[in-house]
Amino acid sequence: MNRVTESDLKTERDLDLSSGIAVSLCKDLSIALAKFPRVKLGHLPTPLEPMDRLSEMLGGPRLWVKRDDCTGLSSGGNKTRKLEYLMADARLKGADTIITQGATQSNHARQTTAASARLGMECHILLEDRTGSNDENYILNGNVLLDRLHGASVSKRGGGTDMNAEMEGLAKKLRGQGKTPYIIPGGGSNPIGALGYVNCARELVDQAAEIGLKIDALVHATGSSGTQAGLVAGLAAIKSDVHLLGIGVRAPKEKQEQMVFDLAQRTADYLGTGLQIDRSLVRANCDYVGPGYGLPTPGMIAAVKLLAQTEGLLFDPVYSGKGLDGLIDQVRKGYFDGMENVVFLHTGGSAALFGYADAFELPGYTD
Repeated sequence: MNRVTESDLKTERDLDLSSGIAVSLCKDLSIALAKFPRVKLGHLPTPLEPMDRLSEMLGGPRLWVKRDDCTGLSSGGNKTRKLEYLMADARLKGADTIITQGATQSNHARQTTAASARLGMECHILLEDRTGSNDENYILNGNVLLDRLHGASVSKRGGGTDMNAEMEGLAKKLRGQGKTPYIIPGGGSNPIGALGYVNCARELVDQAAEIGLKIDALVHATGSSGTQAGLVAGLAAIKSDVHLLGIGVRAPKEKQEQMVFDLAQRTADYLGTGLQIDRSLVRANCDYVGPGYGLPTPGMIAAVKLLAQTEGLLFDPVYSGKGLDGLIDQVRKGYFDGMENVVFLHTGGSAALFGYADAFELPGYTD
């Protein structure tokens, strides 16, 4: 029989104290967030689930998944949290039309079209061709099909187009037609949208406290920077020691980290709590981008197949698949050695799989 030592009891008391402080700070953050308008669009809180088959296979820390693919809006995804604040701001400003932009298979565009439909707003989507693909599935299926199904107008722009200027031009045209447009930046990544992930940080810490789980690290795919910036600001606000790591899907490391840091500080300023962001809290590993944004990699394909066949979970080829590739590879390389519990934030987007069917080279029917 194992004896309970004074050291064990002290550790438990420390954990209880730490948990109590975290819960108190989470309440303070909830109060700070409550002053911002928000419209309910998502199924929150999203589940926090163990991935035990994957954990056993990799032999590292116990891996968990925060299921933001379950937010519920048009098959779910991380942009729903951002849109709760962005669409509320649009309504507050009297908008009747939403304009946003993204890559061809943009998860953000899909969820924005759905939010606009739910709130009775007209929606215009500008899609930038960042891959050069002419595959019919890629340019018409997946998220693009859903954009149109939700009733949005969808138009294309060439790679390298100044998409912000294009949105401003469209807004000017619509104002001339008597509309009141509201522009949402790509990915919903501004201080208003990032509030969704400030709130997610609070939600995750609350969930962990409820089940007695100490989260050592949180890993996610990072692109337009809003999700990571919100998490950085949120975790800093509640003084969490969770190690946050973004796996880049688009930009080089230095550029990605600078974008996240800048937005995290602007988000903290927008919160109005006087919080200053420590630059060391922003970490991005951009070794898994491959040939470019939205372009498949062998590691992404292997990771998506592995999770589908071990955990029954679907991830997307652009964001979460490359994030998973990074997580799996870093577990194998020992990055998380000494940690017990690592959470992967599932940002959704499985609809995009239907635009990448050929990349997975799946077998046909068997006899």
